[in-house]
Amino acid sequence: MALGTMLVQSGVLAAERLAEAVREQLRSGDRLDQVLVRLGFVHRSDLLRTFSERLHLPIIDLTEAVPDAATLRLLPPKVIFKLRCAPVSRANGTLRIATSDPTDLASFDELRIVTGHAIELVLADEEDLQKYIRQHYGVAGDTLDALGGGHTGAELEHASLDTDETAQAQEASVVRLVNDLLVEAVRERATDVHIEPYEQDLAIRYRIDGVLVDAGVPPTVRRFRNAIVSRLKIMANLNIAEKRRPQDGRISLRIKGQEHDLRVSVIPMLFGEGVVLRILSKSAVLTGLSDLGMPTGIETRWNALIERPHGIMLVTGPTGSGKSTTLYASLRRIVTPEVKAITVEDPVEYHVAGVNQIQVSHQVGLDFAAGLRAILRHDPDVVMIGEIRDKETADAAVQASLTGHLVFSTLHTNDSAGAATRLLDMGVEPFLVASTVEGILAQRLVRRVCIHCVERVTPKHADLPPDFGAVPPEGIPRAVGCRECRGTGYRGRVGIYELLTATEATRELVMTRASSGRIVESALRSGDLALLRVDALEKVRAGLTTLDEALQTTRA
Repeated sequence: MALGTMLVQSGVLAAERLAEAVREQLRSGDRLDQVLVRLGFVHRSDLLRTFSERLHLPIIDLTEAVPDAATLRLLPPKVIFKLRCAPVSRANGTLRIATSDPTDLASFDELRIVTGHAIELVLADEEDLQKYIRQHYGVAGDTLDALGGGHTGAELEHASLDTDETAQAQEASVVRLVNDLLVEAVRERATDVHIEPYEQDLAIRYRIDGVLVDAGVPPTVRRFRNAIVSRLKIMANLNIAEKRRPQDGRISLRIKGQEHDLRVSVIPMLFGEGVVLRILSKSAVLTGLSDLGMPTGIETRWNALIERPHGIMLVTGPTGSGKSTTLYASLRRIVTPEVKAITVEDPVEYHVAGVNQIQVSHQVGLDFAAGLRAILRHDPDVVMIGEIRDKETADAAVQASLTGHLVFSTLHTNDSAGAATRLLDMGVEPFLVASTVEGILAQRLVRRVCIHCVERVTPKHADLPPDFGAVPPEGIPRAVGCRECRGTGYRGRVGIYELLTATEATRELVMTRASSGRIVESALRSGDLALLRVDALEKVRAGLTTLDEALQTTRA
């Protein structure tokens, strides 16, 4: 019985929605069950339940399955990935196979022939099945199996040396292998992909929610490291023959209807070339200030600051703390057809509608300072400098502010008060810092606790930091770990913030070159500063993150 008919007869799907899904299936070429789930007509659990009731098949939880190595070897990876099924266990000559689509009976006849075992089908959730396959056969396991072609490792290493690298990198299997790695990175919400060569290995890791995790690629991937690097160079329009110097490039990808930009950095290392890809989703630039997780008080004060006609607004924090996202959200809030905004960035991470963006090019002498001096002749109202790195850029930003421009930029300091002393250390005169800097926003990212497995606990008073305050009646979150969060207990991230507004007291302290500690003390006494730690602990009380995460990210 056809899937659509089963769902309609079971009352899970309306006939008119089935007709719409069939039209979409013909257009996209995807499986009907995938189309139904994507359109929101049917939930995956409804599909499984219908299959189970109509075909009398049991449902299995693959997160609890522990197959032995001999069972996994019964099916080659290319068959696993082709038929979207996987062996779970075997007993008395019967092999138990998990699938999410049991309607393709001809394929399971093929399994009977390949394995020489009787086949018992069990049903599994589609996403669980994909994770199970990737866990036990690796990302792109079928492609690596096809590339291996039965050759020994020595033969393949020798072939990679003698074969023209450009031709090898453009082979269909290598192209698919690289595509599989990138698609998997996007699926897992990775922000970076690290490809690291070692003497006898090739490590591929994803940075997910700020933490590096193994990509789960089979060990055989080390045989194709030259081809993988060459393919990425071709995609980024880099010099494939240059292996002695660092190179930077960019790749544009479209995955499941979403545009992604990949910043590519290639660096020569001891045992080959290392590659890091920063994944930038173009939808991230649409984030508004209200979506960043700022406390209401800080958001209100920041909105007032960025609407001023001139002055310098700084966002501080370490690499990967979301500074650029905050700046883009701020620009989107204030840029209108009546306001001209120009940015100088290295590199341009996101394209913002209505904003003129300039890419730094050190080869031709276009650095931050030179770019800023040039764009002031283009009559901007708002200027954004990607980062203030030196005195020349700092002086140019100060002059832009003094001549009536609103200037946004970033600094790498640990807190908001440290930004003022950093500018002084660069050599900017104290009276210029005091008269131009209007607000300094410091931020970090903490991991959100996974909503699927979070537990609420009431800790002992002795286990709480002295500044925590009252524990909510329902307790505070504790990370557990489940299949939705890869067992980490966290999924996604949220910002924590502190905002230092330039008051008369703060300006006087800057004029006297006071330390950042004295600036913090003064701002805390006057109520003009709430520390990062305060916001972090508040997000613990609000149930957004855990106490461990908050304490690890901030200091008392």
